[in-house]
Amino acid sequence: MRKDRLNVYFDPALSPELDALAARRRVSKSAIVEAALASYLSPDAAEQHEAAIVRRLDRLTRAIERLERDVSIGNEALALFVKFWLTTTPPLPDTMRDAAHAKGRERYEGFVETLGRRLSKGNTLSKEVSEDIGRIDRSPR
Repeated sequence: MRKDRLNVYFDPALSPELDALAARRRVSKSAIVEAALASYLSPDAAEQHEAAIVRRLDRLTRAIERLERDVSIGNEALALFVKFWLTTTPPLPDTMRDAAHAKGRERYEGFVETLGRRLSKGNTLSKEVSEDIGRIDRSPR
């Protein structure tokens, strides 16, 4: 089969990548460039590109849906806690306020420390809730 010779210029950074790919695939650099050009000029190249974009958008959509679910769980958990706390905590007498503020600061520091440890280990409320629900569903009734 006759082939036309063509001299082209491209970014020098691509040359080592092309060499490495040719060595890995055990094909000539010309074969790789020819396949890439054929793919680029193919009439269905636009459709393939569009399909790739659609797949990426679908992945992003699923990630955003998971994020929305996790934020909703966090918001509901926080709202439930605040409602419970506000309805069950009696007001403090003035004589105990300073001690209560000091204890509150101490507890907050402990909270921040514990939160930091949980986040560094990858523990999340949604994972914990899922595990708890799984244990509840498997427990004998």
